[in-house]
Amino acid sequence: MSDIADHGASFDEARYRQVLGHFPTGITVVTAMAGHEPVGFSVGSFASLSLDPPQVLFCAGKSSSTWPKIQASGSFCVNVLSEDQEDVCRLFASKSQDKFAEIGWRHSGNGSPVIDGVLACIDCNITRALESGDHYVVIGDVADLQVLHEGGPLIFFRGGYGRFTS
Repeated sequence: MSDIADHGASFDEARYRQVLGHFPTGITVVTAMAGHEPVGFSVGSFASLSLDPPQVLFCAGKSSSTWPKIQASGSFCVNVLSEDQEDVCRLFASKSQDKFAEIGWRHSGNGSPVIDGVLACIDCNITRALESGDHYVVIGDVADLQVLHEGGPLIFFRGGYGRFTS
């Protein structure tokens, strides 16, 4: 285990990605309003954090140009992508200037964008952002949440997108 603890210059980033790629993750798009401009980005590092109080978390890269806009808004909405929304995931992972011009959406209760066709949405107020490595761990208090339709989630596994089957 000493190889893991000593992650200096000899750390193998490719191996890290390959091993962690064996853990399937659901894909979300985190959105907010930056003034009158809708903003958002794809996030695979989303999780439930606490039931009492109800909280969730996601991680935002320090190099993200979208995260500071979401942080300034004070709130966000987590959009849980359905299995047929790979194109939405790719759009929000891109550097496209107006990602919302290509999709349908409406405002959530807190004003953040809810993307058409998502399985569920979770409206949150930002509680804190903790700096860790090359990311921020963003914690949000859940203000509202709802299932919008039943279906399968979009999954990321071993470098590709897939679907869940039981």
